[in-house]
Amino acid sequence: MDGLAIARAVHVLALVHWIGGLAMVTLVILPSLLRVDDPGQRLALFEAVEGRFSRQARISVLLVGLSGFYMTWRYDAWSRFADPQYWWMHAMVCLWALFTVMLFVAEPLFLHRWFAGRTLKRPDPAFRFALRAHQVVLAVSSVTIAGAVVGVHGAWF
Repeated sequence: MDGLAIARAVHVLALVHWIGGLAMVTLVILPSLLRVDDPGQRLALFEAVEGRFSRQARISVLLVGLSGFYMTWRYDAWSRFADPQYWWMHAMVCLWALFTVMLFVAEPLFLHRWFAGRTLKRPDPAFRFALRAHQVVLAVSSVTIAGAVVGVHGAWF
């Protein structure tokens, strides 16, 4: 089997897991948690779900980055980053970099503690902020995925 085919499969499967999980958190879990009255219980539920998914997302984000780099190298597609037609490649790298920083740096160093402290003081605004942030990132992710799928098939928009 061709290494590029394997890399593409790994890339897509890891992306489905990563962004699919983001969609689940954004569209189902966070809105449900906003209905939980007890702030302590709300935070405990969020940490239980988010903690488990965060570990998985780190693996998925790592696999997306490695497979994306490999495909860019094997296709010798570096010149695409200089062509506006391939805007979606920039978007993919930026999205990957954002999540890499969030999952590997910000969350373990300070974001987890910051959010927990904020939710205990003002739970509703904290969870509404988390929901809005997730909605923005999910929207950007969706546009990026659509652009990449259309872009790799030769269309341009």
